[in-house]
Amino acid sequence: MRYTHSLPTSTSFNGEGLFGYTFGPLQQKDLEIYYIEVQKGHDTFMISKRITRAYYVLCGSGYFTIGDRRYDVRPGMLVEVPPKVEYSYSGKMTMVAVCKPRWFSGNDVHTKWNPDVVQGDLPLPANAGSAKIFSKLRRGAPVNVYIRLNKWLWKSLPSKLRNTRPIVWYGTILHRLVCRRADRTQYTGTFFFRNRPQLELMRRLAGQKAPGSTLNIAVLGCSIGAEIYSILSAIRTARPDLNVRVCAVDNSAEVLKIAKDAVYTSQICDFVRSSIFERMTEAEFGEMFEGDRREARVRSWMREGISWHLNDVRDPELIRVIGPQDMVVASNFLCHMEPLEAENCLRNIAGTVKREGYLFVTGVSVDIREKVARDLHWQPVSELIREIHDGDQSVRQDWPFAWWGLEPLDTKIDDWQMRYAAVFQLNSSD
Repeated sequence: MRYTHSLPTSTSFNGEGLFGYTFGPLQQKDLEIYYIEVQKGHDTFMISKRITRAYYVLCGSGYFTIGDRRYDVRPGMLVEVPPKVEYSYSGKMTMVAVCKPRWFSGNDVHTKWNPDVVQGDLPLPANAGSAKIFSKLRRGAPVNVYIRLNKWLWKSLPSKLRNTRPIVWYGTILHRLVCRRADRTQYTGTFFFRNRPQLELMRRLAGQKAPGSTLNIAVLGCSIGAEIYSILSAIRTARPDLNVRVCAVDNSAEVLKIAKDAVYTSQICDFVRSSIFERMTEAEFGEMFEGDRREARVRSWMREGISWHLNDVRDPELIRVIGPQDMVVASNFLCHMEPLEAENCLRNIAGTVKREGYLFVTGVSVDIREKVARDLHWQPVSELIREIHDGDQSVRQDWPFAWWGLEPLDTKIDDWQMRYAAVFQLNSSD
């Protein structure tokens, strides 16, 4: 008998303002549990005939409208919705929903569209099935139909064929189309040792420092701290003589507290939608943590030398907050900004790197990164370019149908190192 369940690899349901996953199948046949990412809200107001639903808010914020009354919700709150009461919800939040009995066709009567999600005069859906149809019709403009059809065809192609130049060229067209239509938002999902080649290059660069010297590193958009402690593990195990000082910066007090506390539990894994330990070996886990994978805390020697800053990396005053750094790490948040905002932010980040220091920047449009690198005359670090580019398969596999997806590396284009380098030396005397 199965007692544990993970999220499915693909979404179980999608709406205009949300998507989600169904756990199971569960042994308890009259119970259903969902993991829901709310981007705007539920498409409709509805009344359940028999099902009682309970929603637990993991992160984010929003509100439920139940029986014409508004209830604001925040992380840690539980909302119970009994049958025969009209309700909907709106906001940007992550929830777990428990339904008893399990959903069945004909249970939900949809009374009206949720104006936070759906605008315009559309026919009212009669049931869950027709609600999905109308939602698809709204999103079914020719471009969206074209993208979804191509996604289905793309997945059916053999991997060898997907990597040919004509197909990659076509994928680039699709990705640009996806990016133009993306409703971008920040995500907190991450892993320890997410990109091992990048950590290896940091270790090699740290190896060039004089014995007993100080190494200043800024980790921007540090989220819940997995990247910070991965970097410290890589450098401190290789160079215990160095005085490594880390400036950790994020604009979310919630995730910064998790990073500072350095306690990682199964609940935190739910918060980031996966096990953040899954890329670690048992030996690495034992070296970094006290405890087990249900609840573990980063060892005290790994937590030393970190200063925590609640700041926005787009702030022109960032350099005054953290000071000049030997290495600056900006990973996996620029791609979630609009292009112009990401470009301006990257230029601002560059101002925090010392003369002949290093900037590590992944999770960003290669077009934007290349443009800024050329404009500011950055020197690409050629070592481990290919390995770092392919080092995080979660972003490589999502191309070309997610805005954060990363295109395949192509060594046949002119000056390919400038395009695909993720590490640069700045303010070099060369």
